[in-house]
Amino acid sequence: MGQFDIQLPEDEQELRRRYEELKRLIHYHNYRYYVLNDPVISDYEYDRLMAELRAIEERHPEWVTPDSPSQRVGAPPASEFRKVRHPAPILSLANVFDDAGLDAWLQRLARIDPAVLETDFTVEPKIDGLTVVLHYRDGTFVLGATRGDGEVGEDVTANLRTVRSLPLRIPVRPDGPKPPPYLVVRGEAFMTREDFEALNEQLRARGERTFANPRNAAAGSLRQLDPSVTAQRPLRLLTYQIVVHDGPDAPRTQWDALHYLEALGFPVVEADLCPDLDCAKRVYRKWLQRRPYWPYDLDGVVIKINDLELQRRLGAVGKDARGMVAYKFPAQEVTTTLKDIKVNVGRTGVLTPYAELEPVEIGGVVVRKATLHNFDYIRDKDIRIGDRVIVRRAGDVIPYIVGPVVSARTGKERVYQPPTHCPVCGAPVQKVEGEVALYCNNAACPAQLSRNIEHFASREAMDIEGLGRKIAEQLVDAKLVEDVADLYALKPEDLLPLEGFAEKKARKLVEAIQASKDRPLDRLIYGLGIRGVGAVTARLLADRYPDLDALRQATVDELAAIEGIGPVTAQMIVDWFNRERNQRLLEKLRRAGVWPRSQKAESQPETQPLAGLTFVITGTLPSMTREEAKAYIQRHGGRVTNSVSRKTDFLVVGENPGSKLRKAQALGIPTIDEATLRRLVEDPAFREQVLAQRGKSP
Repeated sequence: MGQFDIQLPEDEQELRRRYEELKRLIHYHNYRYYVLNDPVISDYEYDRLMAELRAIEERHPEWVTPDSPSQRVGAPPASEFRKVRHPAPILSLANVFDDAGLDAWLQRLARIDPAVLETDFTVEPKIDGLTVVLHYRDGTFVLGATRGDGEVGEDVTANLRTVRSLPLRIPVRPDGPKPPPYLVVRGEAFMTREDFEALNEQLRARGERTFANPRNAAAGSLRQLDPSVTAQRPLRLLTYQIVVHDGPDAPRTQWDALHYLEALGFPVVEADLCPDLDCAKRVYRKWLQRRPYWPYDLDGVVIKINDLELQRRLGAVGKDARGMVAYKFPAQEVTTTLKDIKVNVGRTGVLTPYAELEPVEIGGVVVRKATLHNFDYIRDKDIRIGDRVIVRRAGDVIPYIVGPVVSARTGKERVYQPPTHCPVCGAPVQKVEGEVALYCNNAACPAQLSRNIEHFASREAMDIEGLGRKIAEQLVDAKLVEDVADLYALKPEDLLPLEGFAEKKARKLVEAIQASKDRPLDRLIYGLGIRGVGAVTARLLADRYPDLDALRQATVDELAAIEGIGPVTAQMIVDWFNRERNQRLLEKLRRAGVWPRSQKAESQPETQPLAGLTFVITGTLPSMTREEAKAYIQRHGGRVTNSVSRKTDFLVVGENPGSKLRKAQALGIPTIDEATLRRLVEDPAFREQVLAQRGKSP
């Protein structure tokens, strides 16, 4: 059963009861998904129910009746639209979840027709949208329908006419094919993630209900009774199948069909032609890597036998086409129960809510906690304790709550009230005007102090080996430190009473702390934990000021004049140095010998090869860590920031890049690899050519 470990009851009566219950559940969820466009479980959970149902039917094929969900595509169409019978069955797809499942699919087909072992395949991304069936007579769009139950759909012609990527009339080109008298095409209506976010913002501003995800937004928009509403929604269309071709010279392969549709003027899915399944598996992995930063949601790839006649001969099993299969991606979005909302206190005093969840697997990882961003997010999304919630984990980012499944509420859910006091020290919380965060202003709060020590000792700051979160908490709990300067007064014998410390470990930690005195000024500035000052800003400050004495004398206007430091950050720097507690901390650091001076480069930035250029780094580079790449760029006069903007000159891309690549592509920012970065530094002629293309003086 692929990724599902299905355990069936041995008792036949119990098995039959479970089978009937599964049929009832799947029918209900089909209705929620296809008719109401308001599912209450994730695709992953639905696939598991179907896998269990099919496992029972494989054991007892005599139990299968025409009303089994395995014999259907979906639920009956909604009654608000005119019903349309499709000219041919609009079949669904069986799913596989691993390479073994894909191999088993081909082996089953080979027993039916050995010709499949000699055929090639197309591999197409599986768009998470709404299937539509488009009818053309003499090249003119005359009817559009949803898939419905695969036999009968809903007439949404007027709404589809508003989709700009849909050709209302197929143009006859001198160098192109002539459309047949009657043509029926299958495609997918969808929204990009960027368009979906913009739509939700508009709906939220008007006080209207927002959508949980792009798929629901596309389905809800296409099934509006008023086409003028659909016309305002950013729907897109891609086509991928010819259902009926009533004319000569019909394409004989899926690959030719895609090119034929493209030649007629249809938007078509991107596809790969593969000679065997090994190639198809490689293409699957290519799309799996693309998935996090692709403009629209994908939930797998569709692998199709290229020979359309062979596809036809293979027929269908139930309502699944035998000649094609969906190779599904690991789940990124599931639903589960929000058991409680808890609060973390960060090193700057920010209170951050997080969700405690009923454990659920997402993409092979069991998730028990998820971020809730901030308290305004909880309020705006109306997320309640006890809700069934949608949890998303895209790529390797921290799981977060998308929103509640409102229709699944029972009335027992509780509205969450933000804290009025710090959950760690009990001090009153404060909200700064213009910010969404709540703050604990008690600088002696144990949670803040331990996080500050952890940050101070981190690799990008003072890089104190062996001093992580657990030991920081031990030092605070034992009252051995009241601020980061106290670290430098620690002796091995102070540490011996702490759990896990023996003489050798205590001595090594003290030695690591003392060794950190030699870190450069920018590391110390970053380690101080000034709000708004990250590693890049710390480097800018260290390049401008020789030591902390000079920096503490800087004014807001002087700081704001430094490129890359805005007035808000400038004010936060000045405020930090003006606090009496921080002034005492600086004096303690000076007495401890932690007082580095800036090691500014002798050459001026304008004489360096990357001077005036701004870079962002994403992914894993072949021979440098991100920190090494950042240092390399800065050493040659360039600037490195954490986020892509119109001011970014180049995005340096390694393996497994994240969402920064998608944003760079949208903004037209050039992308380069590590080798090109090195060539920009080492090859003046190449650099001059590249900068000229960017409209910059070398």
